[in-house]
Amino acid sequence: QVQLVESGGGSVQAGGSLRLSCAASGFTCSMYSMAWFRQAPGKEREGVAAIYAGDRSTVYADSVKGRFTISRDNAKNTLYLQMNSLKPDDTAIYYCAAAAFLYGTWSASGKYNYWGQGTQVTVSS
Repeated sequence: QVQLVESGGGSVQAGGSLRLSCAASGFTCSMYSMAWFRQAPGKEREGVAAIYAGDRSTVYADSVKGRFTISRDNAKNTLYLQMNSLKPDDTAIYYCAAAAFLYGTWSASGKYNYWGQGTQVTVSS
């Protein structure tokens, strides 16, 4: 049974940091491209960052470049998102996702096969 379970969310003041984790089971995440998405109240789900299978190259949304870092530990079958210099606009539910074949627009949610249940991140000013 495939599962993605996020953890590490919480409440933090602006300028603070959080590290999200996404534990994968039921499949080998090293063979998948992985990503983080987020959805704020009243807004569409948006791609935050992705890391590709194979060369492990990374891409980021412009809004988080220089502040967030996506990484993976294949031995632990776990994806991470280190979030620094957090802003109130980063408040959202954060989801991890896995794609067997990721090409073209990485932030298109329809390209992902598996999704976690989400973890809430709240940043206060």
